[in-house]
Amino acid sequence: MGQLDGKVALISGSARGQGAVEARLFVAEGARVMVSDVLEAAGARVAAELGDDAAFTRLDVTDQSSWERAVGATVDRFGRLDILVNNAGILAEGGIASTALADYLRVIMVNQVGVFLGMKAALPALRERGGSIVNISSVAALHGSAGAFAYGASKWAVRGMTKSAAIEFAKHGIRANSVHPSFLETDMTAAMMNTPAVEHMLETTPLGRIGKVEEVAQLVLFLASDASSYCTGQEFVIDGGRMA
Repeated sequence: MGQLDGKVALISGSARGQGAVEARLFVAEGARVMVSDVLEAAGARVAAELGDDAAFTRLDVTDQSSWERAVGATVDRFGRLDILVNNAGILAEGGIASTALADYLRVIMVNQVGVFLGMKAALPALRERGGSIVNISSVAALHGSAGAFAYGASKWAVRGMTKSAAIEFAKHGIRANSVHPSFLETDMTAAMMNTPAVEHMLETTPLGRIGKVEEVAQLVLFLASDASSYCTGQEFVIDGGRMA
């Protein structure tokens, strides 16, 4: 018996990396999953790999109508929506002085506005039966991020929006929590490997290693499942002890 038997999930940014790992894990635990991303070919491959328990829909998280179509496609295909994972995100380095307005807004649109639009679009379907929203934030939402100003700002916003959503949606039986990973080796962070910044992270991480996306996916699974039924409005940090 799987932890998500009978449940339906929509996962943004699930064509590759952490999102794809989450999609595979959810299906293995009994869920039916709508894989969604702007990377159409990669997303379709993930869905095809997972068989009849998955499907793919194109999703631009910065576009409200795209979100509405993705939620509609999920309900049309699987009959319901129980879980929303706002996983899509981008990383940009640079402090205030070196960050152009256009670059700042690009990060905010994906990482912050994308989460807002996802929760807004999913609410009508989720409130029919209750459910779980899991918003992927970062440890960058727990401290200052001088070297990644726009990214840090967007992830702080996700932290706050999650708390507000948890309060607003509780009356509908909908829980909302945020996940705060430290540095992970993913497609998005591949260019940063073996840099002084990453070496410093390792030196300041008690467990002495970089986290794995599979470990984060297990935490997301817990928050999506009924095992976390009394958890809402909270931050779940997964960082090898670094914030300690």
